[in-house]
Amino acid sequence: MSLPEVDVCIIGSGAGGAPMALELGRAGFKVVVLEKGRHYRPQDFIHDEILNSRRNFFMPLPWDEPHLVRQGAKGRYERSTAAWTANCVGGGTVHMSGFFYRLKPVDFRLRSTLGAVPGSTVADWPISYEELAPFYDRAEAELGVSGEAVPHPFAEPRAAPYPLPALDVHPVAGEIDKACKAMGWHSLPTARGIISRPYRGRAPCSYCALCGSYGCETGAKSGTDASLIPAALATGNVELRPGCMARTVEVDKQGRAKSVVYLDDKGVAREQPAKVVVVSCTAVESARLLLNSTSGRFPRGLANGSGLVGRNLIFSSFGESQATFRVSKHGEARPWLKDPAPFVNRSVQDFYLLPDARYGFRKGGTLGFMWTHPNPIHAAVGLAGKGATAVFGKALKDKMRDYRDSRILQFEVYAEYLPTPGSYVSVSDQVKDKYGIPVAAITVERHPMDLAATRFLVERGEEILLRLDPDDVRRGTTSGETTILQHGTCRFGNDPAASVLDKHCRAHEVPNLYVVDGSFMPTGGSVPSTLTIAANSFRVAHHLVRALKG
Repeated sequence: MSLPEVDVCIIGSGAGGAPMALELGRAGFKVVVLEKGRHYRPQDFIHDEILNSRRNFFMPLPWDEPHLVRQGAKGRYERSTAAWTANCVGGGTVHMSGFFYRLKPVDFRLRSTLGAVPGSTVADWPISYEELAPFYDRAEAELGVSGEAVPHPFAEPRAAPYPLPALDVHPVAGEIDKACKAMGWHSLPTARGIISRPYRGRAPCSYCALCGSYGCETGAKSGTDASLIPAALATGNVELRPGCMARTVEVDKQGRAKSVVYLDDKGVAREQPAKVVVVSCTAVESARLLLNSTSGRFPRGLANGSGLVGRNLIFSSFGESQATFRVSKHGEARPWLKDPAPFVNRSVQDFYLLPDARYGFRKGGTLGFMWTHPNPIHAAVGLAGKGATAVFGKALKDKMRDYRDSRILQFEVYAEYLPTPGSYVSVSDQVKDKYGIPVAAITVERHPMDLAATRFLVERGEEILLRLDPDDVRRGTTSGETTILQHGTCRFGNDPAASVLDKHCRAHEVPNLYVVDGSFMPTGGSVPSTLTIAANSFRVAHHLVRALKG
């Protein structure tokens, strides 16, 4: 069933889709936003670990909507929930922790900085930090970001302070500050997409400690569901359709995008014509949609004449370690251990870029410090272990008693994940989801520099933890990846033979098709990319409004 034509149809309502909807709606254009997930309300967000973290409240079940993942082209595909972000209005911004960093100027010219990297397809961005900076300001203001900018060796230029003052922090932040200062390093306040004061009709943070993996019942977290989407709907020009799964983007005889075919919330196939189509489903799912959108004009997938749709997939390199402090042992000498404040909000970026490659890499990354997540089931599973060393019964209870007597400080590493020819997204005709659509098949092949950088950063983080004199320090991993941070599958650039999109994130081959999630990013940077995706979407929206009005 074909519906009346609108000016713009946006697929996805997260960090990429929501800024587009807001700006286009404000400019007076008629916009439809298709979102495959539900539209949750604040009352839907409850502190239930099973519901949020172990069911399909956010992530689909692997037997309903699997991703296929394999290690290397010779590996075997496994069904997985990896590389899903969230299926709901607001996407992954709903259950994010809200660590809002900007990229650095070097991230826009990494190929020029590092030179050719054997085994990597690293490329410079077609825009500079200076071009994106005003839209970082815009994104921080529209979403609501709390923070304090302080000088440090890799501080990115800023035109103004953060819109809101920094959140209150746990006293351990001061201990980290002292440890870093003694080492000649810089401990930085971590900006958060969580409001510290009343802001634009939203209530401030209640400091409940359950940000990551949960929605915010007060609206203090700056997910697009609480900030941009309500503002977009208030324009009267934006219609939000939850429960709608896009199947294909259709083209006319001239090769222009003409409509989106989707299944509505009742499973009925519909077609939404639009003058412009904007895709923002996440880097993995946007590549899947384009690759499934085949036609006589685009037999290998929409906008894929170059064969680059799905290629150059980038996640974020991940590492972590934990320091345990026994409260009964140290509580009197260190009264801060008994403080219940949830936020540490400290980062270290002294190793963002090294002056030479003596350690096997130059591009490093960021250390972010936090208390471990309080989810009790997750903690118990970790304490029980697995395999031959697993414990149960009294031994497990003893471990759990020790855990309840402990404060556990951890850090996470966000490091460069270099693009390689061996990391990419394709689609599988053999495996289809519950909608009957071929699923995304993900192949991962890590570059050795990623692993060297992550290990180095973990070692530096452990030096900081040891300065705090904990009872023990335990390493988690130095070789992980954060798949909810995903980029690169439709990279932008000036050369149509080497990129899918132009500098305005418009497809080289389809003049009215835009992609504004993390797909556009040739490099992922060494920080979480949510704020960058939103800022870029505001930038692209600024261009698109002018183009449509011109």
